[in-house]
This record gives sequence, C-alpha cells and structure tokens, in this order.
Amino acid sequence: MDLTSSSGGGGDPRQIEETKPLLGGDVPAPEGTKMGAVPCRRALLLCNGMRYKLLQEGDIQVCVIRHPRTFLSKILTSKFLRRWEPHHLTLADNSLASATPTGYMENSVSYSAIEDVQLLSWENAPKYCLQLTIPGGTVLLQAANSYLRDQWFHSLQWKKKIYKYKKVLSNPSRWEVVLKEIRTLVDMALTSPLQDDSINQAPLEIVSKLLSENTNLTTQEHENIIVAIAPLLENNHPPPDLCEFFCKHCRERPRSMVVIEVFTPVVQRILKHNMDFGKCPRLRLFTQEYILALNELNAGMEVVKKFIQSMHGPTGHCPHPRVLPNLVAVCLAAIYSCYEEFINSRDNSPSLKEIRNGCQQPCDRKPTLPLRLLHPSPDLVSQEATLAEARLKSVVVASSEIHVEVEHTSTAKPALTASAGNDSEPNLIDCLMVSPACSTMSIELGPQADRTLGCYVEILKLLSDYDDWRPSLASLLQPIPFPKEELKYVIQRFAEDPRQEVHSCLLSVRAGKDGWFQLYSPGGVACDDDGELFASMVHILMGSCYKTKKFLLSLAENKLGPCMLLALRGNQTMVEILCLMLEYNIIDNNDTQLQIISTLESTGVGKRMYEQLCDRQRELKELQRKGGPTRLTLPSKSTDADLARLLSSGSFGNLENLSLAFTNVTSACAEHLIKLPSLKQLNLWSTQFGDAGLRLLSEHLTMLQVLNLCETPVTDAGLLALSSMKSLCSLNMNSTKLSADTYEDLKAKLPNLKEVDVRYTEAW
Repeated sequence: MDLTSSSGGGGDPRQIEETKPLLGGDVPAPEGTKMGAVPCRRALLLCNGMRYKLLQEGDIQVCVIRHPRTFLSKILTSKFLRRWEPHHLTLADNSLASATPTGYMENSVSYSAIEDVQLLSWENAPKYCLQLTIPGGTVLLQAANSYLRDQWFHSLQWKKKIYKYKKVLSNPSRWEVVLKEIRTLVDMALTSPLQDDSINQAPLEIVSKLLSENTNLTTQEHENIIVAIAPLLENNHPPPDLCEFFCKHCRERPRSMVVIEVFTPVVQRILKHNMDFGKCPRLRLFTQEYILALNELNAGMEVVKKFIQSMHGPTGHCPHPRVLPNLVAVCLAAIYSCYEEFINSRDNSPSLKEIRNGCQQPCDRKPTLPLRLLHPSPDLVSQEATLAEARLKSVVVASSEIHVEVEHTSTAKPALTASAGNDSEPNLIDCLMVSPACSTMSIELGPQADRTLGCYVEILKLLSDYDDWRPSLASLLQPIPFPKEELKYVIQRFAEDPRQEVHSCLLSVRAGKDGWFQLYSPGGVACDDDGELFASMVHILMGSCYKTKKFLLSLAENKLGPCMLLALRGNQTMVEILCLMLEYNIIDNNDTQLQIISTLESTGVGKRMYEQLCDRQRELKELQRKGGPTRLTLPSKSTDADLARLLSSGSFGNLENLSLAFTNVTSACAEHLIKLPSLKQLNLWSTQFGDAGLRLLSEHLTMLQVLNLCETPVTDAGLLALSSMKSLCSLNMNSTKLSADTYEDLKAKLPNLKEVDVRYTEAW
C-alpha cells in the first residue's frame, strides 16, 4: 500500500496513541507527580492551542481495506482502485455506526475492535484521512479539511478510551489500582483538547456508578476517591449518585478536611450557578448536608457565617444573582424536612412522594427525625364533638415543640379539602393544619431536628442582615408559620427597612393567604409580643403604603379590634391610626366612632392626639368655608412651609385653580392640598413633587380636572395611581419618567382625558 503513517519520525503529537494505564497496567509516574498522571502528554496537548467540540455524528467518506492475502487482492486494494463511500456516522457509546448500514459500514465497528487510531498523510494528494486499525484490515475516514479531521481524531480517541474505562472499572479487583485509574481518567479529561460538558461529566458518571455498585468502601477509600475527582468538580456539578456519596460522607465525617478543602468550592459553584434545584434535588440535599457539616465543627455557626460572607462577597452588592434564591431554597427545604414525618402522615400528595423518592433512596436516607405526638385529653375531644363549626385559630411553632390549637368554625373543612386537592407543593401552614377531631396537639422535635432547625433559621437571619439581599429575601419568604421566636428577627428587619419593595412584602401576596402582617397581628398565628411587631409593621406601611386610605379601610374592616387594644395600652402608632380613621371618615358607624374616641381619651398620648385632631378639624372647617379667591399662584422658590402658612390664614372654600409652578414644594404639601374641596386645576410644573404625593392626591382629589406634572420627578409608580382620578381632562407629563406601557394604561382607564402632553418621555 502506498500510504504512510505520519506518526513516525517525531511527527504531530496528536498522532500519538494515549498509552495511559488501564487496570493491570503499571506505568511509573515521574517523581513529584500524581500516580497515574502523564505530564509529558499534557504538555504536548497544551502546546497545541486548538480546541474542538466532541462529535456525536457527522458526514465523512469511508473506505475499508482488508489485508491482502493474494497478489490479485493486493492489486485491488491499491490506492488507484480504492472506492470511497459517503456515510453519516454516529459515535455511539460502544461503537461507530452508519445511519445507512450498507457497503463498508454494513456492520458497526466496536470501539473494542479498534486497535489504533492514527492520522495519515498522502503522497502528492492533499487528503485529510484517519486510519482505524481493526483485526483483518483498516478503516479509512476522509474528512473535508484538517480541522474536521482532527475533530474526528480526538472524538474517536475519547470515545474509545471512555468505553475502555467503563468496561474495566465495572469489575474492580484491587482498590489501590482503581484509585490510580481514576486519577488517570481525571487527568485524561483535564488534558483533552475537546471542549464539551460531557468531557468532564463522563468520568464523573463512571466514578458515580462505581461507587453506587460498591458500598463497602472504607472511609479512607472514600476520601481518596473524592480527592482524585476534585479537579473535575471545579467547573462541573456532581451527578445525582455522586451527590448521594458526598451526602453520606458529610453525615459520617463532618469534621473531615475533605469537607472544607474539596466540598467548599463545589458547593460555592452550585449556589452561584444552579438555576433550578427541581431538576436535580440531590444538589440541594448535598448543599444542606454540607452546611450541617460546617455547623458540626468546633466553631459551629461562626464557620457557617464565614461561608455566607464568602458567598456574598466583600462589597455591598453580591455579584452573583443566583446565590440568594438558592440559599433560601436550601433553608426552606431543610426546615421543611424537620417536620417531614408529621407532614407526610397528613399529606400523601405526589409531589411529596417525588421529593422523597427522587432525593434519597430509602436505604440511604438519613434516619427519620424523631417526632413525638402528644394526644389531646378526652375532655377536649368531647368538647370538640359538641361544636358544629371548626376554624384554625393559631399555629404556634417553637424550636423544640409545635403547638396547634384549633377553634371551631364552619370554614375549616372546605379549606382542608381545597388544600388536599391542590397539586402544588403544600406549605407548612397548610400541612400543619390538624384534623377537627382533636383540639390541641404538640409535636416535639428531637435534638437532631432541633439543631437542623436552629442552623437554617440562623442562616435566614444572616441573609436578612445584608441590605442588597433583603428585598429579594422578603419576596421569597412566604407567609408560613416558621418558629415564632427564631424568624421574628427576620420579620423585624423587613419592618425596619424603609424601602417599599421590602416592607410591602409583609402584606399577603395573594387573596386568601395571610401574610406576615396577619400572622403577627394580636390574636394571629405567630403573635407573642402583645402586638409590638404588628405596630411597627403598621407604622412603616403607613409611611409608604400605595393606598393610605385603602390601607386604613382594610385595617378598619379586619384589624380594628387589635388596633384599639394596642391604642388602649398606649401604643403611639395605633393611636395615630385611630386618629387617621376619624380624620378620613373611615368609620361610618356612630357607635364605633364613639368607642374609638373613648379609647383615645383613656390614655394620655391618645387624649393629646385626639385634641390635636379636633384642632385640625376646626381649622379644616375654617379652610373649607366658602369664600376666598378662586385662583391662587405662589411665588417661585416657595416651600411646603410657605404653602401651609398661606392656607392656614383664611378660607379657601372657593379655590379652584392653584399654581405651584417653579416652587420648591415636595410631596409633603399633598397633606394640605387634599383639604381643598373645590380644587379643579393644579399646576406643579418644575417642582419636587413626587410619587408619594401623587398617591395621596389620587385618593382624595377625585374631582381634579387639570394636572400639570411637567418636569417633576414622578415615575410610573406614582403615575399609575392617577387611574382613579376619573375626572381628569388635561394631563401634562412632559419630561417625566413616563413609560409607554403606563401611558397606554392611563389612556384606557381615564375616559375623560382629552389633552395629554407626553413630549420628551419614553411614550413620545
């Protein structure tokens, strides 16, 4: 044959067959290197900067040459008489096969039958070929160019080697040899010029299968294998079975240095890059066990705290947006698992079964956390039988014990039915609802569950201390009855945050579900402080609530009793709330108004504020008394105080047109503007009037017809509130931060709007 292998004479290093040891083959490693590694090969590959994608299939020319046995067959196989066939070849896991099994490729070529793979160069003909040596002949593959040829070469080499490793590691004999082969396999993956996710995943899956089939390894063998595959885990998630192996190691040897040195970068990568724990719940389980292992160290929560700090980073803003959602998911799942036995005994939904069967095998699961049910007394049961209605009154959860008290109304049974029929994942407040057959029960958690609960609740506290994480954390935490003492700190952090996107999450997120605001109200599920936290929530929500009047109406309808009780105890926030209810005429019933007045007069602070309210009401009557000018223009550079001083000087019941253009008034002046009953035209051109003022105006000045907001700092958040001002005929939003979507929404909701100026805005 007239073909020459280019592997001779110190040719291209890519043509050298990778002669790394398989089981039984010992190749001495150079001094100072890991056993099984071949640094010279890595150096040769790294010198070639080309990178290739692993081929799974492709079109290529094929020619098969059988070894000539006679003179005639030698002539027929000469290069002048060779016949090339086009084939679409697929690189399967165990063989090279054609999509059209005819001709040369009628039978697939097993990787075990391929003795050698080499690059070929032809004399006087620039053809790009590979030579596959098989028993009884040679298979030639001809590519269209040199890059494609090299891609086929490296892909075939990789498939052939992985196939061999799968075969030989499936029946291990001596574990010291197995460990060396694992190191060799890892080194092969790290030095391969192929760039593909499967390049690193394939060795991990081989090791994962090896470990799942051999469960009698010693702890030292565990650690040796983990250290050997550690380089592959730097840029890849571990497969599910490998996660189970890691979880077992964390549980059995939490103080091992492998946990700190090897698992830490793996968990950090999971938290930074994982997009959905639902696709691989074992990643979440591994992260949970890793954090619990950190908590078992001598420093305990200090180590966990340093880990959280490392995930956030040293700056004021975490650069990885997935860290917080992943941490919260891990914490919620861990807290949920503390009550898993009790929840599963009450709820047998498919989603719980999927979690139980998908995350852990029954034989490998952690021992079930001990829970002890304390049954009610016979007297309580007999009292239950005499009541016709049942309603969940309170669920008070402590770190070591859960108390569930049930008060009976007719609404519990439908709620239970709706919860059981829902396919979504049940939350704790739904799962901890008890049968109407018992009036009170408690569940005691064992020491292990108590430590787990304390660890992950402490992590939620740490997360709430970061300003940049708090808005997302507030929106992620759902209103479920977590331990009352532990999570109260987190809710307090939300209530103290002045940002609306944070403290607005204290309210319920959807109809029919209580939020933290309801849970911590006096008489609520989690209230244990006589309503102090509830009062602080009300205070912060009143400061920036979207609809102040609407919020007061909601309090009057649902929480008037708790508000009056706290006001009776001298709480200043609740005294202010009751005064605002009277001032805005929220309460229509005369008896209720008198009861509120009696409550205010029963304390010193309430009596003082009520007297101030009466003074304001007298001033308001004087202000709204008919008379005064119909048009009024304030001088430029006037302030909120100047406007307040002017309006307190006489009657303005006839004022219909007010111009505050080019003054320094802010949203604070809205409290005075809403007292003008006849106001129809308001000019706020080039002022500092913002969104908060617009929200207040939209609640009270519903008869306003003309509004000029040109060159004001208002945004979509405030402009959307104008949709309730149905009388608006003319609206100037020139040079504001109006968006096109908000503009379309306003046009649809303001039927009388005829004149609109949106120049120099996004909607222009």
